[in-house]
Amino acid sequence: MVGAMPVSVRPSNLFNVFNKVTSLASNLSTGIYQVTSALPLQTGQGPLMDRPPAMFIADSLGLDFLNSVATPVDTPVDWIDDGDGLIDWLEQAKLVPADELHALKARAAPGELDEVADQARALREWFRGFVLEHAGRPLTADALRELGPLNGLLEREESFRQIEPGHGDVGGVLKLQTKRRWRSAESLLLPVGEALATFVCDEDFSDVKACEGHNCTMLFADHTRRRARRWCIMAVCGNRAKQAAHRNRLKSRQ
Repeated sequence: MVGAMPVSVRPSNLFNVFNKVTSLASNLSTGIYQVTSALPLQTGQGPLMDRPPAMFIADSLGLDFLNSVATPVDTPVDWIDDGDGLIDWLEQAKLVPADELHALKARAAPGELDEVADQARALREWFRGFVLEHAGRPLTADALRELGPLNGLLEREESFRQIEPGHGDVGGVLKLQTKRRWRSAESLLLPVGEALATFVCDEDFSDVKACEGHNCTMLFADHTRRRARRWCIMAVCGNRAKQAAHRNRLKSRQ
């Protein structure tokens, strides 16, 4: 077989090609997000919403809750800015069964879910302060003194255990399942509190990082082998950073 003849390409042409490719990749990833954002989000019996689908990129549900307000592509989005948004986010996070969400929504008094969403946002921003204060190093027992608001929420838990049908050949024909009584709209905060508590107790805060993307506010737990993750989503913030670095290199050569 005859080998291909070597082709001489000037470095400037290579830079031009690379610039076009990275630009196309970024435009594609941004376009995908914008198209997704334009799609209406429907939650079973509820009205169509104009929010994009929630983003679960943190590798930790506790941090995903903090990311329920974010600026993934220039425009800030708060997925729990009202009661409907909170219902949608909880369903997408699979923290509350869909039928329970629809039942709570149907019997909620006017404005009741919006008030719970207010509480959820207050909880989110309190917990954000706690996480940012301790991120980057192992959590110590002294942090317990700061967790009063979270423990106060956990004290309202109304869970119980119940025997239910199992999966037959996997774990037997019966299983012991934890259930929760959904007595009021405020009970929607209980699974969120459990997710935050699980994060506090099980996660190494040394692995908590903020996305390095320009204007991006997302947090994540870096569970990569070398702890080298830098971006919330490589296709968006990572590509944008590569483009910016390439443009800076071109300017420095001029």
